[in-house]
Amino acid sequence: MGVNPPKGYKARPTTDFAKEGLFNVLGNEYEFADLKVLDLFGGTGSIGFEFASRGAALVDTVEMNSANSSFISRSAASLGIASIVNVIHCNVFDFLNLCTRRYDIIFADPPYALEDLATLPDKVLSRDILFPGCYFILEHPQEYDFSNHPSFVKEKRYGNVHFSFFEKKI
Repeated sequence: MGVNPPKGYKARPTTDFAKEGLFNVLGNEYEFADLKVLDLFGGTGSIGFEFASRGAALVDTVEMNSANSSFISRSAASLGIASIVNVIHCNVFDFLNLCTRRYDIIFADPPYALEDLATLPDKVLSRDILFPGCYFILEHPQEYDFSNHPSFVKEKRYGNVHFSFFEKKI
């Protein structure tokens, strides 16, 4: 599902190559219909839109930048998925402390320069917002290695894009 942000847009979208690889992996493990998905660091909204286009029942997208939040909302409306994609204009870390909903998949594509990037798995998994046996997926640069994390399941690489999968233990 293509999204074309305006020139000068302040977000780094996941490459189409990486997104296709990610959704191929997920398509082998999940039925997308009726999924509840949380997209942290929404950016352009493209990951959330992809989940919505594949049948997710709900996509909550958290984006702190007000221009980006507005763009995601407008794009969801123009794509006819505004009833599925809920844009939450909030700091991700504040949201994690307030969130009470539980999700089937939580995806995070933080700015690669984010100071707290290495702590994201613990911050997400310590909250009761992911159903047991489900994935938290973190997009990150190659400098990070989460393979020793107790909830780590696997890493998938697509060019310079790395996805680490963590599972909420039952």
